[in-house]
Amino acid sequence: MKKVFFLVTVVFFTSCKNTKKDTIEYSKETLNVTTSSYPENITKVFEAHGGLDKWNEMKSLVFTMQKQNGLEISTTDLKNRKSLIEMPNHTIGFNGEQVWLHSKDTLAYKGVPKFYYNLMFYFYAMPFILADDGIIYEDTKPLEFEGRSFPGIKISYEAGIGESPEDEYILYYNPDNYKMEWLGYTVTYFTKEKANELHFRKYSDWQNVNGLLLPKTSVRYNYEDNLPTTEHSVTEFIDVKLSKEKPNPTLFEIPDKAVVVE
Repeated sequence: MKKVFFLVTVVFFTSCKNTKKDTIEYSKETLNVTTSSYPENITKVFEAHGGLDKWNEMKSLVFTMQKQNGLEISTTDLKNRKSLIEMPNHTIGFNGEQVWLHSKDTLAYKGVPKFYYNLMFYFYAMPFILADDGIIYEDTKPLEFEGRSFPGIKISYEAGIGESPEDEYILYYNPDNYKMEWLGYTVTYFTKEKANELHFRKYSDWQNVNGLLLPKTSVRYNYEDNLPTTEHSVTEFIDVKLSKEKPNPTLFEIPDKAVVVE
């Protein structure tokens, strides 16, 4: 999902379930501010995690994950979403226009760089990533799991937003403290069509980074009939750095011998 600079979507909510949008064109200014209003329930979720004002002050996010073949370090410019993923054998980057892959040896990269380059950033930047422009919010039925009920907020996107505008998310939160507890999501990148099958990640382990609650772990769950069942795997996020300083822009430039991914 990319920030929209010359078109600002102003969203007016007449109820918790419906949205109505007007658009304003700005031809002379480059805008990089949040201009939408939000439903009360997701506003309380943002506040429970430190607040959008503090999040919007930040310009750089770095986090590390331990993978089977070594450390994976992700760096993202929060204002333009340029990104860099450094792995033992490969580097994936996004310079704002193109995704590129640099292989450090002869080992082939087995993933899909254009799908993966911002995937874990989206999972990690929860719930604040759900404040981006071009989002439509709706209340949805709660998630019932192990005798507890978690209210849900459905997230969908306006046409043309990001690589997969057909993606949908459901944020489920703790009704007692409004902290995020679960994420339900569809995967449409490969089909480019709306999907009905929900995947699930659990968020209940948080760490305080510069006054903001960000995930310490994310637990991927197996699923059946659009419900989580049993744990699949745990991702731990370490060495998290959230800064008001912009990352060095040269990090995202396409290096020699890198391949631009179409």
